[in-house]
Amino acid sequence: MYGLINKAVRGLVFDQFGEDAWRRIRLAAGVTDDDFIAMDDYDDTITYALVQAASSELSLEPEQVLQAFGEYWVDYVADENYGHLMQTAGQTFPEFLSNLDQMHARVKLTFPNLQPPSFSVTDETDDSLHLHYFSSRAGLAPLVVGLLHGLGRRFETEVEVESGREGEGSNAHDVFYVKYRRIAGQT
Repeated sequence: MYGLINKAVRGLVFDQFGEDAWRRIRLAAGVTDDDFIAMDDYDDTITYALVQAASSELSLEPEQVLQAFGEYWVDYVADENYGHLMQTAGQTFPEFLSNLDQMHARVKLTFPNLQPPSFSVTDETDDSLHLHYFSSRAGLAPLVVGLLHGLGRRFETEVEVESGREGEGSNAHDVFYVKYRRIAGQT
């Protein structure tokens, strides 16, 4: 994963738990230097080790860490000069989700080694949709739940998410059953 991911993990811990917690997590994960370079490619094992160490240090399940990170990621990337890319992906919650793969294609121009997941939207109604998530990386479905909640906040939309698995063999993937409602009084 790119350093931008690890920088965001660091930011989440710093913002919510402080510098000492980050130092303990970093050391427990075997990460000697926390000066991640956003555009450099790091082995995925570093990120997974940080999540495990955060889980232990903060007395949270790894899934809770990933979900919190997903929520944090939405604001983090918008603040890190990637907000313009997010704006081009859609003006509403469902429109944005429908354009995730196109947004990742544009991001790949900046991060050429990017191995993004793939998303597709099915069964869309005025207040619900199914978001299908395909990834070569295992165990990141809770992160997507967090992303959905973070995007709901960004688009001033209440979001309810349930998840499951569909397909078999190489077609097996996570699917998120999403109900959403625009918050009254919001534009």
